[in-house]
Amino acid sequence: MRDYKVPKYNYAAQFRALRDGLVPEIERLLLDGRYVLGPPTEEFERAFAHFLGGVGVAGLNSGTDALVLALDAVGVRAGDEVVTVANTFHATALAAARLGATPVFVDCRESDFLVDLDQVPAALGPRTRAVVVVHLFGQAVDVERAIGICAAGGVTLVEDCAQAVGARSGGHRVGTRSSAGCWSFSPAKNLAAAGDAGAISTPDPEVARRVALLRHFGQPRQNEHEILGYNSRLDAIQALVLSHKLDMVDDWSRARGEVAARYRAELSGLPLRFQEGAAPEEHVYHLFQVRTESERVRDALVDHLQDHGIDAVVRYPVPLHLQPAFADLGLRRGRFPVAEKLAVETLCLPIRPDLDEGDISYVCETVRGFYGTP
Repeated sequence: MRDYKVPKYNYAAQFRALRDGLVPEIERLLLDGRYVLGPPTEEFERAFAHFLGGVGVAGLNSGTDALVLALDAVGVRAGDEVVTVANTFHATALAAARLGATPVFVDCRESDFLVDLDQVPAALGPRTRAVVVVHLFGQAVDVERAIGICAAGGVTLVEDCAQAVGARSGGHRVGTRSSAGCWSFSPAKNLAAAGDAGAISTPDPEVARRVALLRHFGQPRQNEHEILGYNSRLDAIQALVLSHKLDMVDDWSRARGEVAARYRAELSGLPLRFQEGAAPEEHVYHLFQVRTESERVRDALVDHLQDHGIDAVVRYPVPLHLQPAFADLGLRRGRFPVAEKLAVETLCLPIRPDLDEGDISYVCETVRGFYGTP
């Protein structure tokens, strides 16, 4: 593993401030023995529901499980279709496929890299059961418009909120106005557990009831199995970690936004483009995407940054319709041109709430140095 001067992650930084309060609670929990669900999980669920604005929350094992259980809970079954965007993480489409449904992709937009909602109505068909919009890289989709499209088409809206904890759309937190919001709290996320963790949020009592059954073997009571379920429960240690971090999320988002603003200002004269279109509070900058003019330039810039100790990475280098896992869909190169261009032209600069002035300046100077600009 390369020892980076500016790494993309700094997990330890978040725990230093929490150590005195969190470690004794973990010790008490280990001695108590109630490791799965229980009071710490219930307390986090209540706190996260309050943070979101008063919806139901169920803690789960992972963000991937959140997507699978949410689609199951809203009635996606084998033979159905689920519409989503071609440039997202694999789990978004995997969840539909794991239920026996067919992912149906639409392209994204050049300006904000988000799902092109103009294309969604034409993608809806007689077998469409749900649409999954993705708040990608931390920027919120227009949820109000997505709700209208789904209502007109008679289908269910689900949000993939894995990268956008705290972001707002139309003044509302994402994950609160659709049938289900799906959350990941894996270590790289803006609200991060010390391992895998996830959740589903929903304003719909029936969806909440079904998710509660699905995550716990389909049983309302011990040894009474009402439906076929899963084993996907947020463990108590991860719930403690998340509860201790939750109050800091909005401050961390503001700090990420300040880093992003500095990047935009200091790199504005270069032949680079950025994810655009976010109003205040609509972007929490899970990732900071930079778009170059070509794959050749992108790859050279990544190499240059890494050679200078900056942990720049590419997310996502192959759009979903070109992944071998979805080869049976028969989709060819050229089908979703914007997603394909973003896959080869974008890279992520390090963005963390603890980046200091020296880190930011060094990243910007190194990018400008690549272009020969002082």
